[in-house]
Amino acid sequence: MPEALEFEQPLLELEARIAELQAQDDPAQREEIAKLEERLQRLRQKTFASLTAWQTTQMARHQRRPHTRDFYRLLLEDFIELHGDRLYGDDPAIVGGLARFDGHGIVVIGHQKGRETREKIARNFGMPHPEGYRKALRLMQLAEKFGKPVISFIDTPGAYPGVGAEERGQAEAIARNLREMAALRIPVVAVVTGEGGSGGALAISIANRVLMLEHAVYSVISPEGCAAILWGDAAKASEAAEIMKITARDLFRLGVIDAIVSEPPGGAHRDWEGAAANLRAVLTEHLRELRTKSPETLVTERYDKFRRIGAFEEESLPR
Repeated sequence: MPEALEFEQPLLELEARIAELQAQDDPAQREEIAKLEERLQRLRQKTFASLTAWQTTQMARHQRRPHTRDFYRLLLEDFIELHGDRLYGDDPAIVGGLARFDGHGIVVIGHQKGRETREKIARNFGMPHPEGYRKALRLMQLAEKFGKPVISFIDTPGAYPGVGAEERGQAEAIARNLREMAALRIPVVAVVTGEGGSGGALAISIANRVLMLEHAVYSVISPEGCAAILWGDAAKASEAAEIMKITARDLFRLGVIDAIVSEPPGGAHRDWEGAAANLRAVLTEHLRELRTKSPETLVTERYDKFRRIGAFEEESLPR
């Protein structure tokens, strides 16, 4: 795995040693292999139970982490992609359409980063333009029209900040999505699978349930951007990541998300099928519960959920 992260190296060295002994097919080595496998399991549990926020950010950005289209393939049936916002064009950074999940019709939307260089450029590295968010809104309104739940998959560094995007109303497109999603009369579930960056993530995550994969991150700005603003030095990103509280554990404790989806040992990039199976179980549970609620209850609970986030104090002004 050439994309292995620095803190994964001791694990990879043990795995390589075990594979080397297994390849020898020597019965005399079985006891040694068993000891090494037990040691590997202990080291893996210790390593991933104590990741720093910056290490978690690296996991969320891992080149081999499953992307939205990978989850579509592993989780959905009969996926039909729909294109365009009916205003300007089609944005490949947002992929969505009709599908079946757990035997029920749904609408799915999500960011798509791309994996190889050519695809990354074509998908704009998962940073949508305004037409991407307008396409997402069109699909959500289609879901509401036919009474289908929406599942959104969040994995973006943020909305594209280029001149063309601003000229075509990037801020307005995001703001409109926030307003319209708040009033959707259907179940909406958002899943942060990798990076959940700024308004680019929030624009498709005003949901009844917000879930996060164990090693995903969700924040108002990237750690590098935060460090550049606070200290004028993006190299302090690891320090910024710690104080920003961007990991799933921190956000669950703060009430920003509703559930953490566990990842297979070593992370989702080591076992796509295992990650998808864990996500399927959690999605099924939440969708089953949400389907029993009335449209009015869904809207009210979604509103109340986001109003509860954060803490503030009220002070009366001096007379």
